[in-house]
Amino acid sequence: MNLPDSVKLLVPVVPVVPVVHGQAPVNFVTQQVSLMSLRVAFLLFAFATTLVITGCQGMSRENPDPAHNARNALDWAGIYRGVLPCADCEGIETVVVLNSDGHYQLHEKYRGEDKTVFSREGAFTWGEAGTVITLEGDQAVQLFVGENHLVRLASDGSRITGALAGHYTLAKTTDSLVEKYWKLVELNGRPVPSLKREPYMILKADENRVNGFGGCNGFGGVYELDEATSRISFKQIMSTLMACAEGMEVEQRFHEALKSADSYSFDGNHLTLNRARMAPLARFKVVYLY
Repeated sequence: MNLPDSVKLLVPVVPVVPVVHGQAPVNFVTQQVSLMSLRVAFLLFAFATTLVITGCQGMSRENPDPAHNARNALDWAGIYRGVLPCADCEGIETVVVLNSDGHYQLHEKYRGEDKTVFSREGAFTWGEAGTVITLEGDQAVQLFVGENHLVRLASDGSRITGALAGHYTLAKTTDSLVEKYWKLVELNGRPVPSLKREPYMILKADENRVNGFGGCNGFGGVYELDEATSRISFKQIMSTLMACAEGMEVEQRFHEALKSADSYSFDGNHLTLNRARMAPLARFKVVYLY
C-alpha cells in the first residue's frame, strides 16, 4: 500500500529479529516489544487516516460546489404567499412574485379594519452564495430561497429566531387561473373606464363556480376549464337586476365576452379571453391581495 508521506512519518519501523537454525528463538521480552510496536503502529495509522478523512470533509464544507445552489439548481421563479407575524396586527398577508428576468412584485396587506394593499416592484439581486435574494427598494427585503419556499430574514440578513421563527415562510403556489382575483382592464381592445367599483371575476375551485362584479351588479355562474389545451367556457351567467347611473354598458359587454369565450392566453399576471381567431374579447390583470 502506498501511503502519503504525512502518514508514513507516523508509522514506526519495527525491527525484524531473525531466528538462526539451531539457536533459541528470541526471548519473551523481544516478542512483547514487537507486538507493542505493531499495536502502536496500527493506532497511529488509524489516527492519521481519520485526520486525512476529516480534513477532506472539512474542505468540502468550506468550499461548496458553486454550481449547486438555489439560484442555479432550483425552479425559484413564481408566486409565493403567506401570512407573516405582525407586532400590532393579526398578521401581514404577503405575496412575492419572482420573475426569471430578475424583477419582483411585493404585495402586503395588514389584517384588520384597514383593507389597504401596499404594493411595490423592482429588481432583485442574488447574494454571492446564490441562496439569498435582496428585493431592492427604499426598504430592502432579504429572503432565503429554498425548495418551493422563501424565508423572510432579519434586516442584517440573519435568520429570525424565537417562538415565531417558523412563521416567516412564504410557500410557492401553483401557476393557475383558479382562486385569483382577475380585474377587468380591457373589453374588445378598449380600456375599461374608471368606475366607482372595478369589474372583476374569480374562478373558484369549488364546483367550478365563477363570481364577480360586472360594473353595476354582482354575477355568478359556472365555468369549464382545460388548462392543458387553454380552453375555457362560461355558462349559466346570472346577475342581480339593479339599475346604475354608470357601468351598465361595461357590464353588458363583459357578460357577452364571457358567453362568447372558448379559449384563453395566460402569462401569470394577465389573462385574455379569446374566441377562435378573433381579436381578444376581454383582458384581465391579476390582483394578488384584495
